[in-house]
Amino acid sequence: MNIFIGSLPYDVKEADLLDSFEEYGKVNSIKIITDKFTGRSKGFGFVEMENEEEAKKAIAELNGATIDGRKIVVNVSEPRDNSERRPFNNNRAGGGQGGQRSGGFNRDNNRGGDRY
Repeated sequence: MNIFIGSLPYDVKEADLLDSFEEYGKVNSIKIITDKFTGRSKGFGFVEMENEEEAKKAIAELNGATIDGRKIVVNVSEPRDNSERRPFNNNRAGGGQGGQRSGGFNRDNNRGGDRY
C-alpha cells in the first residue's frame, strides 16, 4: 500500500521515516519529494508498505504525530488524476505564426516593419 506523508519538517531524511514506519511492518520503499533545482525537501513524501493491514495501522497511529515540532499528515496515497491537468504548451508567442514582430528583418534581410 502506498502512503502519503505531508507536513514533514524540511530536514527529515528517508532514514528517519524508515525508523518510524518499520515499527509497523515491512517497508518496500520511501521517497521524500525534493525540488529538482535546489534539492531541498518539499515537505512531503511517500512510503510503500508490503502488508495492507500493517500500513493501515501505521496510518492510524502516525497521522497527527509530531516530528521535530511539526504535526504530520499520514494517509492513503490516492493515484493522481491527470484528466484535469492542462497540457504543457510552450507556444509563448501565441498565434499560428509564432507572433510576428515589427521592426525586424524580412525574408530578404532588408530592414522593414511588418512586411514579410
